[in-house]
Amino acid sequence: MNKVVTFGEIMLRLSTERHLRFGQSKAFAATYGGGEFNVAVSLANYGIDAEFVTRIPDNEIGHCALKEMRKMNVNSSNVLFGGDRLGVYFLETGAGNRGSNVVYDRANSAIATVEPGTFNWEKIFEGKTWFHFSGITAAISENAEEECLIAIKTAHKLGLTISCDLNYRSKLWKYGKEPKDVMPEMLKYCNIILGDIDTAFFMLGKEKINPDYTDEASLPSLYGKLFELCPNLKVAATTLRYSISASHQRIGGILFDGKQIYKAAVKEITPVVDRVGTGDAFMGGLIYSLIKDTNNKQKALEFAVAACCLKHTIVGDYNLATLEEVENIINGDGSAKVSR
Repeated sequence: MNKVVTFGEIMLRLSTERHLRFGQSKAFAATYGGGEFNVAVSLANYGIDAEFVTRIPDNEIGHCALKEMRKMNVNSSNVLFGGDRLGVYFLETGAGNRGSNVVYDRANSAIATVEPGTFNWEKIFEGKTWFHFSGITAAISENAEEECLIAIKTAHKLGLTISCDLNYRSKLWKYGKEPKDVMPEMLKYCNIILGDIDTAFFMLGKEKINPDYTDEASLPSLYGKLFELCPNLKVAATTLRYSISASHQRIGGILFDGKQIYKAAVKEITPVVDRVGTGDAFMGGLIYSLIKDTNNKQKALEFAVAACCLKHTIVGDYNLATLEEVENIINGDGSAKVSR
């Protein structure tokens, strides 16, 4: 049985209601989320045994976050208590031509101040088959980055499949290191990478290339360079996002397995309810599909894109779409009829 471990930070999300601006809000809707936790929720929702590893404060807010993990059927047996606070982010939801805005308040959070070597990764990975992390964890703090690298190396030694969502967040890299100082060492162990080629090359300290994803003839060569830089890489994928407005998106995807380019047709999403966590929904869908049938790359990409599309219609950080709903999108049934 496949068992997946994700590692990162869970945060308290405080979002404005009814598309209000921060200065207009008298109240905020409180939920929880975070890149790697969102992926674990997707996988648990699809019936995969998913575990989230993190560190949270031993206070009421930390315990609320722990209850959220349990409510979403995510294994929390290796969540540790420690530190002074849970990370927070504020979300101002955009509308029309006004995009959404995120303000982070996560400095000195429980996971940011974790001491490297805190987690017993050998024990955590017993009986597990897959480890997932993202560039967000590497960006939080030097401590979190060092702990994540320990996890990656241990997972590699034990033969787990390792995936990474690059998730570049310019607002987070504040502790003196740049992605090029950290990510090359992490990515060399990865088997699955999600992110556009430009971001991958940037994080690897290479020249930006601004690829034309419509030029199918040049894509194998560009992805080939990425595979050369990441020797354990087996699959590289990216979402293709065309933003018409805050409430109208077009979503597609591309996947390369070292031999062949796979493309998923672009789908129209309108109205968009919540864009946060849509990349995590794609990642969760991709992991699920590759676990179920590692050889069917076209189906894996289509499933990931469909999951990403459905997340745009769901409020909150994580994707609560069912397998049946995702399959309906893949099969072209996006009619949104009432289920009776």
